[in-house]
Amino acid sequence: MKISQNGIEAIKDYEGCELAAYKDGGGVWTIGVGSTRNVTPNLVITMAEAEERLKWDLAEAEQDVNQFVKVPLTQNEYDALVSFTFNLGGSALNKSTLLRLLNGGTNRTLVADQFLRWCKDVNPKTGKLEVVPGLLKRREKERKMFLSSN
Repeated sequence: MKISQNGIEAIKDYEGCELAAYKDGGGVWTIGVGSTRNVTPNLVITMAEAEERLKWDLAEAEQDVNQFVKVPLTQNEYDALVSFTFNLGGSALNKSTLLRLLNGGTNRTLVADQFLRWCKDVNPKTGKLEVVPGLLKRREKERKMFLSSN
């Protein structure tokens, strides 16, 4: 499968687009539409470069979802899983209870509830794992997308 335009727009909405490198809430150097690959301080890119990075990052997330998910998906389920994987990485998806329940044939509502468990990050100031309001909002939207009919 491939992510839909609606899925891409949702990711763009969640991530925003910054053409100058910045540290995200977890302290990771980021640029463009949530790209963390080969980002260094003071890096500046063009909008065209941001779009190219997005295509590469989406292809990687799609590959992970296509590899790890063993059950048929609707387009919205797929889009939500690609968004999740785009944000957290393929290893997070692969090790998740969400994936285990999905592949095991669990009720889709129970699977979707697993999105909400992935809303925490380490606060760089305190070093403690805390709920990040923006991540919670994103996971709620991914859950809703996962459960919506196409």
